[in-house]
Amino acid sequence: MNDMAIGGAASTIDRNRELEGKVAIITGSARNIGRSMAEELARAGATVVINAVNAKDLCEEVAHGIEQAGGKALPILADITKQEDVDRMVEQTVKELGGLDILINNAAIRSRAHFTKLKFEDWEKLREVALDGGLRTSLAAVPHIIKRGGGSIIGIHGMTSYSGLSPEGAHKAAVKTGMAGMIRGMAYDLGEYNITCNAAVVGRFDTDRAAGSGDPRDWTKDTSVPMQRKGVPQDMADLVRFLVGPFARYISGQTIHVNGAAYMPH
Repeated sequence: MNDMAIGGAASTIDRNRELEGKVAIITGSARNIGRSMAEELARAGATVVINAVNAKDLCEEVAHGIEQAGGKALPILADITKQEDVDRMVEQTVKELGGLDILINNAAIRSRAHFTKLKFEDWEKLREVALDGGLRTSLAAVPHIIKRGGGSIIGIHGMTSYSGLSPEGAHKAAVKTGMAGMIRGMAYDLGEYNITCNAAVVGRFDTDRAAGSGDPRDWTKDTSVPMQRKGVPQDMADLVRFLVGPFARYISGQTIHVNGAAYMPH
C-alpha cells in the first residue's frame, strides 16, 4: 500500500526525504513560485516534471539545477489548453518515470481589465488556462494516481479572488472561485482513492512579473501586510511540500492561505 495512503505509516518515514519515490507534475514551473515548489519537492526526494508552454531553456535550467543538487527532474513542454499536449505530458511522465503521485495545477496567466472594458475573449483566455487547464490535467492524472494507491492534487489560487479586493479582476475572481469549487468536489469524489485535494492561496508575493501583464502597481514597494513583508516563493513551496507529503494525509478539501495575515477568512 502507498505510504501516502495511511497516516500511521508516516512515523517510519525520513522527514528529510519524505517524498522519496514519488513523481510530481507541476504546471507552470519554469519560474517564480512554480520553480520554487519544484525545487522543494525535489529536495524532499520527489522526481519532478518541470513544465512550461515554450520556455524550453528555463525548464532545462530548472531541471539541471535540481539534478546538480542531487535530485531528479524531467522538463516537458506542454500547453495545458490543448488536450493532446496534456495527454502527451502525462503519458511521457508515466512512461519515463514509472507513474504519477502528485499534480500541482500552478499554471496561470495574468489578465486585468475594468469591467466596463472587459471583453469575452479576456475571460476565455484566463479560463482556458486556469480552470479548463486544471480540469484537463486533473482528469488525465487521476487514473495514474489511483494506480499508485493515492496521492495529492493541489490548486494554486490567488488571494484577491477571495478577498474581493481585486480591481479590474472580475473575470479572474470568477475563474478562481470556480477552481476552488472544483477542488472541493474533487476532494469529495477522490477521497475513497486516498487522493487529497487542496487549494493553496498566494497572498502578496515578491515574484518576477512578466512584461505586458497589464498590472500598473509597483510591486517593489512595501505593502500593508501585518507581517511587514511580502511573501517569497519559498513560503508557498514549504506549504505545498507539507500538503503533498505523508504528514498531511487527512487534510483534504481545504483552502489554505499564505499571506502574512493580509486576509483572514472567517
